[in-house]
Amino acid sequence: MSRQLIRVHCFSDPGCPWGYSASPALAVLSWRYGAQLDWRLVTIGLTEDHREYERRGYTATRMAQAYRSFRRYGMPFSVEPRSRLLATGRACRAIVATRLLFPEREWSVYRALQFAWFTSGLMLDEDDDLATALGSVRDVDPAAVMAAIDSPEVAVAYAADRAAARSAAGTPTEFQGKAAQTDGAVRYTAPSLVFERGDVRLEAGGFQPVEAYDVLLANLDSTLERRDAPADPAEVLERFPDGLTTQEVAAIMRSGNDAADRGAAEGALIDMAAARRARRVAMGDEALWHSDAEVAA
Repeated sequence: MSRQLIRVHCFSDPGCPWGYSASPALAVLSWRYGAQLDWRLVTIGLTEDHREYERRGYTATRMAQAYRSFRRYGMPFSVEPRSRLLATGRACRAIVATRLLFPEREWSVYRALQFAWFTSGLMLDEDDDLATALGSVRDVDPAAVMAAIDSPEVAVAYAADRAAARSAAGTPTEFQGKAAQTDGAVRYTAPSLVFERGDVRLEAGGFQPVEAYDVLLANLDSTLERRDAPADPAEVLERFPDGLTTQEVAAIMRSGNDAADRGAAEGALIDMAAARRARRVAMGDEALWHSDAEVAA
């Protein structure tokens, strides 16, 4: 008998630093449970016009200053201020367009837009710069995505995402103080995860440690196969062909609830790069690491 997959609804937005900073935890879930989790990305669409942020008192400088505080979670950041604030809706539409045209690459586009948002100066609510960011993703045609971004199909699917994201009223996420109400209805914050198996639904609203997700999964299905932490970072990079940051590798390699040993992970990755078994790509104040297969390519 085939196992019933656990559906994971991930409410997020490429322009949210909390969603981005949760990347190591999500990488751990992917490593431990693999194909037993059926992921669905739901784009929040935090803002449709950059002036919405201005009305809330944000500035480009304030945003850049805030990114400094997120460095403690280990993901790469650039702190050079942009010339203005960015709205996130256009980037969300690009993700939805990718979902419809290149469904196997939706998560890769989401991730590429996160990296572009937080480690580059691209203006990701402008189509030319969006296309530039999309160009870094293999097996995706940026021109096709941009041609579809304003299509009726994308508009309907994006509206459905936004409506789902704004259905957090009365949920455990709101109860825990992890919801927000910035544009009307109570919404999920990034990166809220909702786990479903059959009629059972469990929520981990907003930014959470990986242990919160692990406990929910253990209670949802204790027969899941759970992969142990690897001893060799080469195993990790082979599993993630689009590359991983140092913190993501360190998180995957930690044992149990031990703290991630970033220094040890980076040292091992440097040794791999020296032996031409890995490639380091500078990104913001950190790096993205690829396997030896990527080096050969």
